[in-house]
Amino acid sequence: MSKLGFTKRDNYTRCKNSAIYSLAMREHSRKELYQKLQKKEYIEGVDLDALLNELEEKKYLCEERFTESYIRYRASRGQGSNKISSELNDRGIKSAMIKEALETAEVDWYELAKQQLEKKFGHSKAIDYKEKVKRMRFLSMRGFSNDVIYYVVN
Repeated sequence: MSKLGFTKRDNYTRCKNSAIYSLAMREHSRKELYQKLQKKEYIEGVDLDALLNELEEKKYLCEERFTESYIRYRASRGQGSNKISSELNDRGIKSAMIKEALETAEVDWYELAKQQLEKKFGHSKAIDYKEKVKRMRFLSMRGFSNDVIYYVVN
């Protein structure tokens, strides 16, 4: 029995229900879900790895689906592939999966960068070096690759 009077089985059920609820709200990576569950007061006696394995087997938790969803969402918010890749890496997604998902994503990074530039600076071209650098820095901070930045700014 835990401090609150729950058994290990009750704690497992509570963790599982919490995980399923979190996944119903949005997709999560395994690392995110693990960290979220570790903060729960009813974690005592629960094997989180076994729980997450069970959720993966039942297809509730799927890192491929999370990765695709995350790329779509961040691209729709005007973020570039470098930034998205870094954020996915921080969330525990393997580099090979990130690379494959970015390559198969139906995102035109050049067009997206152009749209972000026009949204921020209008349709005018940069007339001097200082203005070009400002635009390049803006796109770099949004996470676009150097190839995309140079193509769009020039």
